[in-house]
Amino acid sequence: MAGNVAGISTLGSLTGYAVETTAGTKPTTFKMLHRINASDEIAIETETIDASALEDMIERTIAGRGSTGGTFGVTVNVTDETIEEWETLIEAYETAKTGGKAMWWEEYFPSLSKAFYTKVEPPTIIPKPAREQNGLLTATMTMTINEYVGPDTAIVPTEAGD
Repeated sequence: MAGNVAGISTLGSLTGYAVETTAGTKPTTFKMLHRINASDEIAIETETIDASALEDMIERTIAGRGSTGGTFGVTVNVTDETIEEWETLIEAYETAKTGGKAMWWEEYFPSLSKAFYTKVEPPTIIPKPAREQNGLLTATMTMTINEYVGPDTAIVPTEAGD
């Protein structure tokens, strides 16, 4: 197939979050998070349901529901600014959930027309980073997956989320 792109680089990818304005509706703007070093994939693993019967000599199965694993990690370079950003994010989530609204997580790639979306619950407190000699100070924020939405129309995250 001529013209196929060999792959997409993660360089220049952005991460954003937003709280629903209307419960159940994807937000139209996302606030950018800085110094994201990495994020785990969300692999959908299909559970199996045993469909065997007495006459079967070998187990027979059918596909069950998919499982996201429940969480994914986001590695953040720890700075005074990123601590403040995550404190703001956690506070925004706490406010949203009292109103029955979800927090959306976006991973944006400039070379794709779609971004990857997940409804999440952030940690309730910023975790303590690991330390090592001659290393980069990072912390892993464990995000709870409420719903993996998947690829949808990309929205470029901005500084102010507008």
